[in-house]
Amino acid sequence: MFRSITRLQSCQKINLSKKYHTGRVLLAQADRVASTSNVQDAPIVQYVKRKVEERRKLQSELSQDALSEEDIRRVRKIRELEPLQDAWTEWKHAKQSLEETLPLLNDPDPTMRSMAEEDYATLSQNINELVENTFPTLLVPPSQTSHLSAIIELRAGVGGSESALFTADLVRMYTRAAQANGWDVQMIASNILETGGMKDAIMEVKGTGVYDALRWESGVHRVQRVPATEANGRVHTSTVGVMVLPLTEETQSNPEDDLFKMEDIKLEVMRARGAGGQHVNKTESAVRVTHIPTGITVSMQDERSQHQNRRRAFQVLRARLMDRKLNQEMLERRDLRRNLVRSADRSEKIRTYNYAQASDRVTDHRLGMSVKNLNSVMEGDGLQDFVKALQQRHHDEMLEDVLSEPQ
Repeated sequence: MFRSITRLQSCQKINLSKKYHTGRVLLAQADRVASTSNVQDAPIVQYVKRKVEERRKLQSELSQDALSEEDIRRVRKIRELEPLQDAWTEWKHAKQSLEETLPLLNDPDPTMRSMAEEDYATLSQNINELVENTFPTLLVPPSQTSHLSAIIELRAGVGGSESALFTADLVRMYTRAAQANGWDVQMIASNILETGGMKDAIMEVKGTGVYDALRWESGVHRVQRVPATEANGRVHTSTVGVMVLPLTEETQSNPEDDLFKMEDIKLEVMRARGAGGQHVNKTESAVRVTHIPTGITVSMQDERSQHQNRRRAFQVLRARLMDRKLNQEMLERRDLRRNLVRSADRSEKIRTYNYAQASDRVTDHRLGMSVKNLNSVMEGDGLQDFVKALQQRHHDEMLEDVLSEPQ
């Protein structure tokens, strides 16, 4: 990957006066030494060092004869820490090579210095890659929900008809974003108003990593713009509540799972209401499912048969219960560190879509991040910037939790 120090030292030297080295070069070298020291003292480096020492201790505690139950536990932990051990070994070798390169940065030979500068840059990049990417990837537990798709529920809030119009805008935004990522989108249920817009909607988005990508969209989305019906040009503020739920695939043979039991379910059938064709008001195709312990209720009437509505209702119920379970587990983990999860608060205003500014912009209040191309966000492409930033924030928080574990 980089030239060996031995080859550097074997290069022919040109006798130049040491006076060639200026104070600027010496100062740069001092900065490099300080930078190397700072990396070594970084909390993540110290944590990895402790884990490697823990692995070495476990190896020394293994019995020489038959493996006991405790030995089996130690072997499992040793194997678990092996990738971290390999990364640590690579980090130590790179650090040692970096330290050996430092004196050559002050060599009187310009060719030697140039080669040393090149090697120093390569080694520094390698060390930074280990500290900033490899170590965090190995320390943060893999997502337990990476295989899940998602259900997105949207509900018009404050703002009347303008809120309903913005609900339809968000449905379109998420649809376009899903299509851009190659995900499958289907509308499960919607309440379209005669005046335009949607009172509420439920979308199903299927694909790899959908839930992990969109879960941070849950919260209150606020829009500030001049409605088409506003004669005086006043800016109105409206809100839409969004809830992203994990979608689990139910089995046809077993409607029960670890999320609920059928004895805890109240199932009601009724005639569908509203426009929709001959089946409306003539057959009992509408279904309402209530989970008695939690009081969660799901009503479904958009499908043409009672069987289809029943399947959809249980699908949404299962998603809501899974979401409740995941958030509870997250809260419990954070409570252990006396730090509640802000992102789990569904009443929090998470994002503002401001059409009223001279340069339209979207601001995510959790990130303190603004994107001035509002149209790009509403078309789905610009939403990816927020999605990636929120995923990175979650990763950083997970890493912070790991590093804050007691020694």
